Amino acid sequence: MKLSPNFSLEELTFSQVASRRGLNNTPSDKVKDNLERLAFFLEQIRKLFNKPLLISSGYRSREVNEAVGGSKTSQHCEGCAADFNVKGMSPNAVVRAIVDANIPYDQVILEFDSWVHISIPTVKGATPRKQALIIDNKGKREFK
Repeated sequence: MKLSPNFSLEELTFSQVASRRGLNNTPSDKVKDNLERLAFFLEQIRKLFNKPLLISSGYRSREVNEAVGGSKTSQHCEGCAADFNVKGMSPNAVVRAIVDANIPYDQVILEFDSWVHISIPTVKGATPRKQALIIDNKGKREFK
């Protein structure tokens, strides 16, 4: 099911961990609404780079989120976050470009210098926080 021109429900709900462990990763109707908002937001990110986003994680049920060691407050569980890479670009360069662009993200996080986490507010119409962070072996800090 297409959520936006370039993103599908299947793409934003697929989980290797869920598949391997037989965990249910089916979103509720509320989460599907959030995933649609997320998909249209991701279109802005895709347009910024003029390249496909390689999504590694989108929605995670609470069970899947726990299995992958995700935060208990993860926006992934609300259908409001995705982890991705852009082919041919370092995650650092991707985060820098997003921070420098006028895109209304809630959080953008450079994670372990290996992928980018991006999120939208969990409440439709809420003002995005525009938090730019780094998470790695040294902990969590502001992206500068």
